[in-house]
Amino acid sequence: MHRATTVLVRVVSSQHRASTSHLLLSGPRRHASFGTNPLEWLRAAVSPGLRQQRSNREIDAAKRTKAEDESQSVFDTVAPREEKAQKDSSSSVGMPRQSDHHKYSTANFKISHRKLNKLGRQISGKPIDSAILQMTFSEKRAGKRIRNMLVVAKSHAALKGIDRKKMIIAEAWVTKGSKSYKRLEIRGRGKMGIRVHPDSRLSVVLKEGKTRGELLEEERARKLKRIVSAGLVREDTPLRNPRSMWTW
Repeated sequence: MHRATTVLVRVVSSQHRASTSHLLLSGPRRHASFGTNPLEWLRAAVSPGLRQQRSNREIDAAKRTKAEDESQSVFDTVAPREEKAQKDSSSSVGMPRQSDHHKYSTANFKISHRKLNKLGRQISGKPIDSAILQMTFSEKRAGKRIRNMLVVAKSHAALKGIDRKKMIIAEAWVTKGSKSYKRLEIRGRGKMGIRVHPDSRLSVVLKEGKTRGELLEEERARKLKRIVSAGLVREDTPLRNPRSMWTW
């Protein structure tokens, strides 16, 4: 009797599970809002106005591509964005000329204006590439700062339409900074002095001029012009105050 009761309870429990599972399956889905394509629901939830932002031309192009290839999704066949033409930073040929010169300067940094003026006179009048090379191998402490300034000034001048190959440093000058820090300097016999820490800055003006090749050609022509010789054939020039006899 006890064994039959146990079998009956098991049958009832199995029927209850079947009815419960039937109710869960027959009931409404929790994610019925997904529809047939969950990707559409996700894109609508993230950006609801995405479809309204697209133009009719892009939607028509996507539909035509969808009709040709059924394996791809509509979102995968949307027309790509128009890429802007990238400007070549290495050359300024073809760029509109905005200005015939470009002025640039360093920030105020701790250095004497007398020391900085020597570097300014060293690069003044030279092509920009030659000046950068001079400051690269300069033993002066401020050479690295000036080299970085010249590299930035060169790129900025190229954006204005100045040719990189013909760019020269037309002017270079040094000005004192607005502040001069003063510190106490201990002296002998209980005395003290005042040590001044000056600030200075270097300014340059970049323009188009003669390239390094043109400068070398002019220097070669100048040196050749200084060479004077008798030549193989004497010029038809009359002798003035001739002597009565030969001197040799």
